[in-house]
Amino acid sequence: MFALSASDFVLTLAGIVLALGVIAFIVGLFTLAFRVNSADFNEITASSAKLAEKGLTDDVSDLVSGISEVLKSITEMTKTKVGVGIFLIFVSFVLFVVAYYLVSRVV
Repeated sequence: MFALSASDFVLTLAGIVLALGVIAFIVGLFTLAFRVNSADFNEITASSAKLAEKGLTDDVSDLVSGISEVLKSITEMTKTKVGVGIFLIFVSFVLFVVAYYLVSRVV
């Protein structure tokens, strides 16, 4: 093995924590930017709107209520993805602070 002093170990740990923070930040931004409005959500929403319109013209209340439930679930899924993205960004900032604290204690 190789010898590591305590300060070298703490600096290595700070580097790993910083790398994890950068990864969490990038994944959080990616989740917020690209996963919230995906093509699948847009396609399902457009199809649901067409079905709801057809249900209104044909006076089919069960179809319209089913479509409204689908739209509610899509809205909840979007909120969940936004929450995950914001949580990952928050975690990344906490990891940045921990890495800074570790480096400041050594130097």
